[in-house]
Amino acid sequence: MSEVTNTASRVAPLPEPAATDGLTIGVLGGTGPQGRGLGRRLAASGLTVLLGSRSAERAAEAAAPMAAEGLPVRGGSNEDVAAESDIVIVAVPYEGHKDLLSALAGPLTGKVVVDCVNPMGKDDKGMHALPVPDGSAAQEAAAVLPGSKVVAAFHHVSAVLLEDPETTAFDLDVLVLGDDRESTDLVQALAARIPGMRGIYAGKLRNAGQVEALTVNLIAINIRYKAHAGIRVTDV
Repeated sequence: MSEVTNTASRVAPLPEPAATDGLTIGVLGGTGPQGRGLGRRLAASGLTVLLGSRSAERAAEAAAPMAAEGLPVRGGSNEDVAAESDIVIVAVPYEGHKDLLSALAGPLTGKVVVDCVNPMGKDDKGMHALPVPDGSAAQEAAAVLPGSKVVAAFHHVSAVLLEDPETTAFDLDVLVLGDDRESTDLVQALAARIPGMRGIYAGKLRNAGQVEALTVNLIAINIRYKAHAGIRVTDV
């Protein structure tokens, strides 16, 4: 008689959201749609969230509506947010990515830095992935932040859905890449705090380039099908 393999028995358990309880999450670029949306969802899960911007006043303005709803969110300068947070999410435009992180290397030392930047350009043929000398935005971050633990994640989460009050759960997986197991586990658990999301380990940081570039394909899907496409990994 052939032996039936129990799929559930060979799947490694995913990190639990409780692993992130009590942490303060900073978002650099917290006034943009992606950063603002991630901040809102993580604050709704019970975490303290600090929205960062080059202008502390702009950050405070972005945080004010959430705080008025009773969410634990406040704004500040990128420097203050980097210093006060336990985990820092980088959601800034690629153009200013390297310079910003280089300037914040000091306060980010010893911290998990989650890079969700997608280097993209647009020409007369449409959107396209930009080549990055270090291989990816996440690897660029690691190069200028030698004292931090850089993890790549949250590249394929729709900013529109993050900020949509009608969206109460997400049907998608967050691909998490990094070279430190404890850090990738922590970011997987962070993703799992948002209803419907799973954080799925997807390899070492050297493989972040194709994950960032895949965003261009999702944009094409969204345009063609008028959707907000995400990623689901099967058999996990």
